[in-house]
Amino acid sequence: MDSYVSRAALDFFIAFGVVFGGSMLAGIGSVFFLLPPAAVMLQTASQLKIWALVAAVGGSIDPLRVIESNIIEGHLYPVAVQVALMLCAFLGAHIGTELIRWLCRGAA
Repeated sequence: MDSYVSRAALDFFIAFGVVFGGSMLAGIGSVFFLLPPAAVMLQTASQLKIWALVAAVGGSIDPLRVIESNIIEGHLYPVAVQVALMLCAFLGAHIGTELIRWLCRGAA
């Protein structure tokens, strides 16, 4: 149980870091090209959201294969674990996106 909780926390923070860090660096980069940083950060955050989820769950199709093979065999616990890990990663990406929206609220 402990390894699942730590894996879920890591997935959350990986997805959060991809969205938040990528958006912040895009904002810094936009200054060099005289683009509005808030608009670039908001656009980048929304575009990175799905990629943050993919990066957090392993970057491949393996989690979906785990779900498929265990559903076929009738083992629901591993399916629930994979879905929970994906939800934690999605939550991290979503919170990262919302934090960027909150930071850019007055500027965009």
